[in-house]
Amino acid sequence: MEIKEMYAALGVSAEVYEHGEKVLADLTERFREVDRIAEINQCKVLHAMQENRVNATHFAATTGYGYNDDGRDTLEKVYADCFHTEAALVRPQITCGTHALAVALSANLLPGDEILAASGRPYDTLEEVIGIRPSPCSLAEYGVTYREVALLEGGQFDYEGIRAAIGEKTKLVHIQRSKGYQTRPTLSVKAIGELISFVKSIKPDLICMVDNCYGEFVETIEPSDVGADMIVGSLIKNPGGGLAPIGGYICGTKACVERCGYRLSAPGLGQEVGANLGLMTSLFQGFFLAPTVTASALKGAIFAANLYERLGFPVIPNGSESRHDIIQAVTLGSREALCAFCKGIQQAAPVDSYVTPEPWAMPGYDSEVIMAAGAFIQGSSIELSADGPCREPYAVYFQGGLTWQHAKLGILLSLQKLVDAGIVTLS
Repeated sequence: MEIKEMYAALGVSAEVYEHGEKVLADLTERFREVDRIAEINQCKVLHAMQENRVNATHFAATTGYGYNDDGRDTLEKVYADCFHTEAALVRPQITCGTHALAVALSANLLPGDEILAASGRPYDTLEEVIGIRPSPCSLAEYGVTYREVALLEGGQFDYEGIRAAIGEKTKLVHIQRSKGYQTRPTLSVKAIGELISFVKSIKPDLICMVDNCYGEFVETIEPSDVGADMIVGSLIKNPGGGLAPIGGYICGTKACVERCGYRLSAPGLGQEVGANLGLMTSLFQGFFLAPTVTASALKGAIFAANLYERLGFPVIPNGSESRHDIIQAVTLGSREALCAFCKGIQQAAPVDSYVTPEPWAMPGYDSEVIMAAGAFIQGSSIELSADGPCREPYAVYFQGGLTWQHAKLGILLSLQKLVDAGIVTLS
């Protein structure tokens, strides 16, 4: 069967397929650069595994307290070496990225301390953790205060605003690398490093924590290479490589990570407890595959940016600028278009492809959200997915793709649904 027939069987018309091929014809050099970065990061991960003498005994399951779990401890050394930090906490007991961030914040802030969000309002689910939106057990309930400085109109840090906001109580600077549900640029590692140098020149003992979700292995360096005291993320995003079924990580200074261990388990126990429950093979192998899986997702994001930009939709990042995370934002302008896009992504899925995604009041968000994801791991953002809040400007956030070919199909089907709904006309 010819390739066009295969795509037709999956729901992509010849017109949409050919439109996609025209866009792809101009992306050879971009894809070559993505592969170059993946090769560097693959070597980095492999070197960390070899230096820590990873072997088959590290894949053995532990239960109960998990005392003397050599596989778990070695995985944390691999993460620390790969991200060039003093220590790491990598655990399946961390349920998601928001949980990892909550652990990192609550472990390193005490009553009377203040958080300064230097990249503006953080991702929606962190608002209740901090207490921006009231919630039981928020940091605000425990006497931690919050201040934020919005990014400038072009997406750059407001250095003067940040300087003015740093006060006697400021203990931790929060930096969100990715855009979340905002139509603003993702922050480059270089820009993050410059900010860290700036705030530490004002107050050297500030803790700089970077929400690194969606950014791992997109560049050849991480925020931990440019002065971050902690970088935090989820294993069902980039670093899990699509194989990790749960988990999160916190990499950073020994002092910060040690406190995170105590907060995750209990004072006096720290990182000594926490069974791996038979997940070590998936966590090691997923990390090994992460650079190439991230590269596939990046190719999908670049393809989506170029395809939708040429159709006249605002996209962030645009089709030609450098990438700093795997998320592609496309402003669709209407609820109908947002839902149509997500229906196309869902139809491309290997799991639940027959399901129609609908907006719903998802916990942790202040508006209805539509999510399309037919994933092997529930909620896995490194697998092909798209989501967005049902509010102006009706932007969709596309990410993931364990393989480039699957990402391509999803993008083409998203366009197909827009064409079928009469929202887009191809010339």
